[in-house]
Amino acid sequence: MKFSKLRQLILVSSIGLLVATLLTACQIVTIDYVFVASSAGSGSGSNGQIQTYAADSATGALRITAPTVSTGGVNPIALAVTSDYLNLYVANQESNSVVHFAISLSGVLTQKDSVTTSFKPASIAVNAAGTYLFVVGGTSPSELAVYPLTAGAIGAVATSQQLSVPGFTGDLLVPTGVTVLTNNNVVYVTAYDQSAYNPGGTATSSANPGWVFGYTVGSGGQLTAALGSPFKAGIKPSAIVADPTNRYVYVTDYASNQLIGYGVQSGSTLDFLINGPFHTGNEPAAVVIDPRGKFLYVANSLDSTVSAYSIDLSTGTPSGVSNVTGSSSNITDTQPVAIAADPAVGRFIYTANHLGNTVSGFILDPTAGTMTTTQATPYPTGQGPTALISIPNGNHSVQSITP
Repeated sequence: MKFSKLRQLILVSSIGLLVATLLTACQIVTIDYVFVASSAGSGSGSNGQIQTYAADSATGALRITAPTVSTGGVNPIALAVTSDYLNLYVANQESNSVVHFAISLSGVLTQKDSVTTSFKPASIAVNAAGTYLFVVGGTSPSELAVYPLTAGAIGAVATSQQLSVPGFTGDLLVPTGVTVLTNNNVVYVTAYDQSAYNPGGTATSSANPGWVFGYTVGSGGQLTAALGSPFKAGIKPSAIVADPTNRYVYVTDYASNQLIGYGVQSGSTLDFLINGPFHTGNEPAAVVIDPRGKFLYVANSLDSTVSAYSIDLSTGTPSGVSNVTGSSSNITDTQPVAIAADPAVGRFIYTANHLGNTVSGFILDPTAGTMTTTQATPYPTGQGPTALISIPNGNHSVQSITP
């Protein structure tokens, strides 16, 4: 029996509506963009690259969403963004440079300007006000340099501070990390004394190996050493992070497999948390706190795992969080060296896996802090990824911090 034209029209319209509904239900909604810096892999002197991934709001799965861009230099080592998420900075270690990119609302990067540093940069950070870029690096001497930012553009260096251990000013210091309190007033730098800690070589100094240097930031970026700085930090501090409320600072010790916690006193002085340090996996290389300040995650490079901790908001004490298997470790691809938390919903954690040439993804339980792997993880990257950072999609708000 043949349909009438009216019945055919009704049938076609119904089918079209059903297809549209199914497509809408399956539509991928981008909650964050994740930027990953790695070597281009085509020669020791070739520029690095930055790949842009979109994170699915439902699963945390990543997909390439914008063209890969050059980092503008060789051996990218660190990434930082302004708090409005409109500007990205990459430190190129072998080129002695920091390059500035503008970030579009669709996650596309456009190179804008750059500065040449007087040393090989090791780590970078931007204050919450978006007025200063902090760059630390070098070994002889090691140095913290402050660059003013104007609408994201990098100005000439405003001030700098050489790092040295009191009583051991001739020792060789190796900076490893930098972080800024969200109140914009204090910057901390991690470094280890290679003269005192030199595996495979000869130690020539009796100094304590690991240190955190603290500085208050004044007008024009002027740096003033915090009372009691530098502060002891184990053997080989590898990364540093401050909690969103400016009350606690945490440092990973690569050599002793520990997480060292500090309370921030009188605005800038660091005191050890009385029940620390805290055990991590082997060779912890990176640390991040979720945007609500409730959970802390450590990337263990030798184990290829992430350790999860719940932070006691009254004392700062991190306690290990066990996943559904009863373990406090979560498996990544090979050698995670960087870690990032998504700022939009605070539900996803990502690691850059240097030897795996991938990014691993995890879904974070916002109540318990436990982790499960994202769909189709790990995700391919360029060769030897060294840094990653996440920003919210412009259509989504950032998690509020109310510890």
